[in-house]
Amino acid sequence: MQAKKRYLLVSLGACLLLLAYLWGLQIGEFQQQTQPSHQSYHLHTPQQLQSVYPAPQPHSPPGQPRAPQRWPNWSGLRPLRSYLLEDEQGEDSPLPLHQHSSPRERREIRNNIYKSRRCRMETCFDRSLCQAGFKVYTYPLLKGDTISDSYQKILTSIQESRFHTPDPAQACLFVLGLDTLDRDQLSGQYMQNLRARIQSLPTWNDGRNHLIFNLYSGTWPDYTEDLGMDVGQAMLAKASVDMDNFRPGFDISIPLFSKDHPLRGGVKGHLTLTHLPPERKHLLVFKGKRYLTGIGSETRNALYHIHNGQDIVLLTTCKHGKDWEKHKDSRCDRDNEEYSKFDYQELLHNSSFCLVPRGRRLGSFRFLEALQAACIPVLLSNGWELPFSEVIDWSKAAILGDERLLLQVPSITRWVEPARILSLRQQTQFLWDAYFSSVSKIVSTTLEIIQDRVHSHVSRTRLMWNFLPGALYVLPQFSSDPSLFPFYYALLGKNPSQEFTAVIQAVTPLQAQLNPVVKLIIAVAKSKFCAQVVVLWNCDKPLPPRNKWPSTSVPLSVIEGQTKTMNSRFFPHDVILTDAVLSLDEDSVLSTNEVDFAFSVWQSFPERIVGYPARSHYWDNTRSRWSYTSKWTNEYSMVLTGAAFYHRYYHYLYSHYLPSSLLNMVDQMANCEDILLNFLVSAVTKLPPIKVTQKKQYKETMMQQGSKVSRWADPDHFAQRQTCMTSFSAWFGFMPLLHSQLRLDPLLFKDQVSILRKKYRDIERL
Repeated sequence: MQAKKRYLLVSLGACLLLLAYLWGLQIGEFQQQTQPSHQSYHLHTPQQLQSVYPAPQPHSPPGQPRAPQRWPNWSGLRPLRSYLLEDEQGEDSPLPLHQHSSPRERREIRNNIYKSRRCRMETCFDRSLCQAGFKVYTYPLLKGDTISDSYQKILTSIQESRFHTPDPAQACLFVLGLDTLDRDQLSGQYMQNLRARIQSLPTWNDGRNHLIFNLYSGTWPDYTEDLGMDVGQAMLAKASVDMDNFRPGFDISIPLFSKDHPLRGGVKGHLTLTHLPPERKHLLVFKGKRYLTGIGSETRNALYHIHNGQDIVLLTTCKHGKDWEKHKDSRCDRDNEEYSKFDYQELLHNSSFCLVPRGRRLGSFRFLEALQAACIPVLLSNGWELPFSEVIDWSKAAILGDERLLLQVPSITRWVEPARILSLRQQTQFLWDAYFSSVSKIVSTTLEIIQDRVHSHVSRTRLMWNFLPGALYVLPQFSSDPSLFPFYYALLGKNPSQEFTAVIQAVTPLQAQLNPVVKLIIAVAKSKFCAQVVVLWNCDKPLPPRNKWPSTSVPLSVIEGQTKTMNSRFFPHDVILTDAVLSLDEDSVLSTNEVDFAFSVWQSFPERIVGYPARSHYWDNTRSRWSYTSKWTNEYSMVLTGAAFYHRYYHYLYSHYLPSSLLNMVDQMANCEDILLNFLVSAVTKLPPIKVTQKKQYKETMMQQGSKVSRWADPDHFAQRQTCMTSFSAWFGFMPLLHSQLRLDPLLFKDQVSILRKKYRDIERL
């Protein structure tokens, strides 16, 4: 009997413990569902925003004066927050809210289109194909195939890039020759039987290591992301991509661009240094279509609620499509009339913020238009994976809004302080110029992101992507440490090294100790900043023995190039360890004082070319081309590398960034390598070079010495350089060279004072 009682008590205790455990699990789950996430953002009232942004002045409507205030310092400002209530961030909406399709429809889309939903670089990409380097192969067009102009620009951008290979056996990545940009079945550019044609490709392999570009997917009325084919394990570079369908770290979101988007170059950003103060006539503007029915109609139909016709101008029109009159509502006539009163470009360039609501698809042409116009985008497209969001910090250039909080957009934009407005506008211009101004830049950015994934151990940092000059000019194979690049010195508070390496190109035999190159070596080696002298022996004669070279107080290295071409002078030799490189022609005539002064100037401008001989360019209206001139004028745009300082990174960039077509052109002509380096450095820095101390003797002496063998004495030399100007500007898509009238001389240069008071005394005697 006692044993039976003990058994009942033990069973009862076990049941109570089990019930307590289950009750605890329920309480924990309830708390997780009701407790807000620590990563969510709060929606602030205008009164609360005063404490978030210290004492800002609201954007006043026209006609109301503003209190004068001192121009603020906009560096180090906090990023804008996302204005979304905590309790509104449900299971389906960390931000991606889908108002136009049911969960079952979205699930069917994912199951039918993205069968490899869980694809990642580790599971659906074969890195073994990339061991020889990141090379991209484009399939050839088959006979009878036609492609759109936009897709032709994409293929041309790849084929002209340094990544392209004509051999599929060497390829790491494959791009289709079939046009996949427009997959709207109602479009005239929709390609039929695409699924079967792709499957028949011999190297398709279920899409592994393939990249598919797409701008338009789905069709009326739902505009789903149906591509009409199975992408398999291929990566998608897609516009208007939904976060729910986006495969992070595998797919790439690209911007929606028009068929008129240029192949290279592109229109410059609208913001200039003279556009101050940062605020404009209007606060917030939009001008576009209003959809009366169907997907994308909700937000645009509600814009009239915040339109005031003064500082907030939001214009829509119903007048589009064939049967718009069948669906017109009571507001259509009034909207159409007001729509015609305003010029879109005038609004765009005279507003601080531009509303970018979703259209039929998540992306919109308005996005790139706002970036180019330095108009801060206010995005209302819930669920849109922003272009290149993997690497670009859009909180520094846009306001990420919510379609459900449209009525709060005016108060949010009014309380953004002027310093923040200027900072956001500056970032729009940087991003536009670096990644979006041309099809070539969009494609290059896509390929660079993939390359960083493939070679993740030498990938770029987010700093490199989000600060000047942009990641396309930063090659991580040189270094993944930003402090080793000259254009980040000021940002990181770093100074260049205090020594330089002199690199002298020798193309004539070494005949005697009185040879000009010997004098040059002696003069340069006497500099207290010189770490070593490197002679590049590009002469056809045999390399002279060591006893023929002068003895110096610094190491002297003689490197005999295998190819002995003009480009070899800018090869990134391992022997060059200093930040600064002094590039010299063998017939250059420089004193030690001139070398020391030029180096001291370069230390203040390490991202630029600093030197003595200068040249310029101009636009020739009669021939409609850029022309080269060596005339002595009051301005210049190039500093020749016959006597110039620059950072050693530009050797690496010159050798690995520029296409083989330009490098081969330089080698064939044995000319223009100095012009090409000036093009490259100016394109990177957006700044002109710096000329130091006028020296006419440089030109005169250079033409006299060795005139029989000097390339400067070649009558075709000038004509070749003119040809180079045309070819270089065509490849860059714009003219990167900038004119300058700045010349830096030593303190007290040519002043009527005692020579003993001057630091660089020998310069005036030359």
